[in-house]
Amino acid sequence: MPNESFSLRNIKIACSNCSLGALCLPYGLDGEDIDRLDDIVKRNHPYQRNEFLFSPGQNFKNLYVVKTGAVKTYVQDDEGQERVIGFHLPGEILGLDAIESNKHSCFAKALETTAVCEMPFERLEDLSKDLPSLQHQMLRLMSREVSNESQMIALLNHSTAEERLASFIVSLAERFQRRGFSSTDFFLPMSRQDIGSYLGLALETVSRLFTRFQELKLLKVERKHIEVLDMDALKRVISHKTECQSVKAS
Repeated sequence: MPNESFSLRNIKIACSNCSLGALCLPYGLDGEDIDRLDDIVKRNHPYQRNEFLFSPGQNFKNLYVVKTGAVKTYVQDDEGQERVIGFHLPGEILGLDAIESNKHSCFAKALETTAVCEMPFERLEDLSKDLPSLQHQMLRLMSREVSNESQMIALLNHSTAEERLASFIVSLAERFQRRGFSSTDFFLPMSRQDIGSYLGLALETVSRLFTRFQELKLLKVERKHIEVLDMDALKRVISHKTECQSVKAS
């Protein structure tokens, strides 16, 4: 993932000047309405790596939009084992899990130094009543979250290990591209352990698949640096049209 220059100046950029506006809540608002939204946004100090934005049971107060960095969301079982349920990149929203119950149902932890815009939900809700375009954009973002979750469930239920990892890489590439970054040369903010947890695969399986994809000249991998060498072939892995030997999902 491209390492965007990190500074307090970048964090304080107003909604009207933010490069992520087309992906975030200001999309579709005119100048005056964007200023009204900007008035309720909090831009506090950055979260450091492994610092929590929120935890299960915590009262719901804010929605969070990632400005720089990355965040993972996860739940824990009774034995304390993590199951990653999402990775959030710049322009993506967190906290929607708490709207119904008014309490968060998962952990949100910074994967690296991360800046976020905090939006008090009560004030955001009041503002959306006066701004139909803001209300529409909130619904659009919620719909996107539901769609992503449905696609993930389908992926885990009906895909091989190769298809899961290939789909994950292609999805990341598309998300980076929407943010103006390279879709074929990026850094992974998450660990292989986290990728395995998210995809329902053992760490060893994820490592073997990265090696296999390199052997097939699909990727070049150096630690967390990923270079996609053949995007079309990677997409064929997802659609079963590949010579990649099956690796058991475990």
